[in-house]
Amino acid sequence: MKNYYVLIMAGGIGSRFWPLSRTAYPKQFLDILGTGKTLIQQTYDRFLKIVPQENIFILTNENYIELVKEQLTGIDKEQILAEPIMRNTAPCIAYGSHKIFKINPDASIVVAPSDHLIMDSDEFTRCIKKSLDTALENDCLITLGIKPSRPDTGYGYIQYNTKKIGEDFFKVKTFTEKPNVELAKTFLQSGDFLWNAGIFVWSAKNILKSFEKYLPEMNDIFKEGDMAYNTPQEQEFIQSAFSQCTNISIDYGIMEKADNVYVLPTEFGWSDLGTWASIYELSEKDYVGNVVIPSERVIMYDSSNCMVNVPKDKLVVLQGLHDFIVIEDNNSLLVCPREREQEIKQIVADVKQRFGSEFI
Repeated sequence: MKNYYVLIMAGGIGSRFWPLSRTAYPKQFLDILGTGKTLIQQTYDRFLKIVPQENIFILTNENYIELVKEQLTGIDKEQILAEPIMRNTAPCIAYGSHKIFKINPDASIVVAPSDHLIMDSDEFTRCIKKSLDTALENDCLITLGIKPSRPDTGYGYIQYNTKKIGEDFFKVKTFTEKPNVELAKTFLQSGDFLWNAGIFVWSAKNILKSFEKYLPEMNDIFKEGDMAYNTPQEQEFIQSAFSQCTNISIDYGIMEKADNVYVLPTEFGWSDLGTWASIYELSEKDYVGNVVIPSERVIMYDSSNCMVNVPKDKLVVLQGLHDFIVIEDNNSLLVCPREREQEIKQIVADVKQRFGSEFI
């Protein structure tokens, strides 16, 4: 286990969960499912079963350093990798990979979001350990794919072919961003497509080799910090490095271009918790399909299939409402048809334009 490392990505603002998720306190730091633990705490606990505590690093925005310290007891400040500005996933992964390589050139690294739900943690642990070992033994980049249960248009898709490493890891043929419903149905019927979980596994050597090949300028920027990593000079270097980086995802920058990408098909009860609809699907419903969190002071009359999340101390009465999202928090109330929740991101942009950042 000493060669196993984890990079947990926790820098997003979760705008699709507005008004509960705010820039100052985004969804990964919320107990959005009402379990008693926040999403980042659940993710951290999951990986404590796989790697030593000191080998877990948190990639986040510098505005969230104190939130990370507060929620992850036992985490050392040296394990919090703070981005001074948001530059998508490739720069922060380059930063984390160079830092870990300096600590241990034989490292095998898993990169995972902080805000996903995993129902079967034992199967998740098995898949991650198998992937970490495979990444150490082979010249490959691994992504975890989820066997699709429906033609969902909210996920990216991975197509694979019959070429394999061992019995379980299949050569990736194509990546497709969120398709329309007809294309998603075709993918599901073909049987060789998986949902893209956004969880990656690779050796430190191989991911840095890939950065050198596909994002050489970015790799050079972070390679210059070799003498600064894990020293008091690290943060000063990172301030300068991020200002020079382009805004690009690891998917587009490397995974879609590399010819040594393999996917492990998995089934461990995964959801990316990307929208209120995903919370609705996963939550316990009453006899007419309503999800109410918390439910103590909410009264529903002639209302069905609604997603309701309101403050504990507020009495809320809803009558004649069907298939709606009702969310209140931080002096803001959202009432939106469930079928139009994809517009919430634009609503947030409009609110910011009209009223400034106070309500965002």
